[in-house]
Amino acid sequence: MSDYLNPFDDEQATFSVLANARGQYSLWPEFHVRPDGWECRFGPASRQQCLDYVEQHWHTIHPFQA
Repeated sequence: MSDYLNPFDDEQATFSVLANARGQYSLWPEFHVRPDGWECRFGPASRQQCLDYVEQHWHTIHPFQA
């Protein structure tokens, strides 16, 4: 049995940071087609660079709350 690596957890892959209309962020592997309703905010870049971007730019998990 081989070890399965989720492509969203692959430290060697290239990612983009996507955002939807609600201001929610997602790391998205570059080899995957971007889902409808999501736009690229950062990348392509390393997974860690994308995580750093999200940490710096996403200030709340409730984007519509003041």
